[in-house]
Amino acid sequence: VGILDGKRLLITGVLTDASLAFAVAKLAQEEGAEIVLTGAGRGMRLTKRTAPKLPVEAEVLEFDVTSPEQATAVRERLAGKWGRVDGALHAIGFAPEVCLGEDFMAARWEDVSVAVEISAYSLKTVAEVVAPLMTDGGSIVGLDFDARFAWPAYNWMGVAKAALESTSRYLARS
Repeated sequence: VGILDGKRLLITGVLTDASLAFAVAKLAQEEGAEIVLTGAGRGMRLTKRTAPKLPVEAEVLEFDVTSPEQATAVRERLAGKWGRVDGALHAIGFAPEVCLGEDFMAARWEDVSVAVEISAYSLKTVAEVVAPLMTDGGSIVGLDFDARFAWPAYNWMGVAKAALESTSRYLARS
């Protein structure tokens, strides 16, 4: 019997078996949890290819965090499958190439907004999916990068991660 025995978890961000999210998913299963993975866009193919490498192959749901329709579909699928959710892992991050590198000033708002929406605002989206299903309480955990420093070449992704940290604090209050 593991510490997650009988728990039901939504895991985002598994692309390969080298992903941090894969390690979390694997350990969660080893500790007794049932999991569902999500993928989006071109990454969906990678997630589906990686899912069989887990101790128990997990279902993979399409979840573009910028799509309210897909968020609703994921919530409905989880409700139909389990009725409740006990936790979720937010391991989602993306920034257009111009947002990374040496020239911080090169990024336009159109690119920065993509980085912030997918890397930070998506935590709220994940919460909107799972919170209504956390009928016995639960946890939403996010993977982060230390945003206290201006890391070389991280640029707007660092700003997005700072926004993710702040989003986490405000979600905890709500």
